[in-house]
Amino acid sequence: MKFVLAIDGGGSGCRAALADGSGRVLARAEGGPANIASDGVGAVRNLLAVSRDVLQGVDAADVHVVMGLAGANVADSVAAVQTGFALPFASVRVETDARIAVVGALGRMDGIVVVLGTGSVFSCQRSGRMRQVGGHGLTLGDEAGGAWLGRGLLSAAARAADGMGAMTPMLAAVLEEVGGLEGVIAFSLTARPADFARFAPRLIGSDDPAAVALLARAEEYISASVLVLQAGEALPVVFLGSLGLALAHRFAGRWLVRPALGSGLDGALLLGLQDLAAR
Repeated sequence: MKFVLAIDGGGSGCRAALADGSGRVLARAEGGPANIASDGVGAVRNLLAVSRDVLQGVDAADVHVVMGLAGANVADSVAAVQTGFALPFASVRVETDARIAVVGALGRMDGIVVVLGTGSVFSCQRSGRMRQVGGHGLTLGDEAGGAWLGRGLLSAAARAADGMGAMTPMLAAVLEEVGGLEGVIAFSLTARPADFARFAPRLIGSDDPAAVALLARAEEYISASVLVLQAGEALPVVFLGSLGLALAHRFAGRWLVRPALGSGLDGALLLGLQDLAAR
């Protein structure tokens, strides 16, 4: 009997599902962060952990794996995870998390998928072809994602502490929470994207001027990215990720915003079943 192991790995955590050849899900598991570009060693450790959780009693040699992973747009990172993912699977396919998100959300339909979680990525599916904007990681971008918003909040707090910007109640609370300006600096020296992203949820629904300003910048970037991908065609837009779902209402009157058909994990499972059928 053949099986499909589908994995959706992002900057804040990963999810796995084991299914038989008919697509019936037999087991599920969740684990830690799996961004293979920012922390390859930790990602492989977490991916192996969730795999073992769902494979109990199943021979890995009968399992075809499809993983959609943050950071999989970097070839060296993909090679490293394929090497470290050492269980004797029948096959291992690594896709970007954006790819499985599009397949899960749209199926075969044309449209745009906005994924806002720890990071951000914007993808368009048109006539079976996919185009992506962003997804370059926090150092170069990830605008409107949780890590970008959290870092922006800490940066605004540091500027306010220096007297270079207005001190708002939210910024004052953040400074007190992390130990003042010195605490912000110390935190930034070791923080990973998921650490920054933990500050983002407090922005949603807040009327604090710092939150309003950061969310306005995020909205501007989201709008610009979607317009580039639409290329003059009014394609429907699907929002995914915890932040994406929280911000989708801000665009309801601007575009045709639709719910996702399924999740990124569903997309990985669909790709795996297609691979299995083709063998």
